[in-house]
Amino acid sequence: MKNLSIIVKYEIKLNKNNIHKIVQNLSKELNFAISSLNIIFISEYEIEKINNSFLKHNFSTDVITFNYFDNKELDGEIIISVDDAGYYAEKYKVPLSLELTRLVIHGILHMLGYDDQTATDKKIMKSLENRYVKKFGNFNLIK
Repeated sequence: MKNLSIIVKYEIKLNKNNIHKIVQNLSKELNFAISSLNIIFISEYEIEKINNSFLKHNFSTDVITFNYFDNKELDGEIIISVDDAGYYAEKYKVPLSLELTRLVIHGILHMLGYDDQTATDKKIMKSLENRYVKKFGNFNLIK
């Protein structure tokens, strides 16, 4: 996928090929094309600054999605906090790689218009997220 960029601004070695494979498989499953998509891995400190600057939330979060999608092709950025992913991996006793996979999938679902603000929407999104994590969670994202 030539229009997919994986940017790592964190001290972690990620398998970018496997991230590409996950996105490619999701594009087939969910029937979308990519105009331009950046998936950026950063620290808790950096995502907190972005969350405050753009969303006026003064706290860290695990993933932020900026969607420039035009209903034809995905266009945007998925920003993932590796620190927050680590916290949730520990909390739910799952490997960090699997939690990062979940966040990539979660970000793409947001870009496709799925939301998790209401209980009903959250249930739908979580069901899809779990389905694709189960399907693509075997791609190890950490080298």
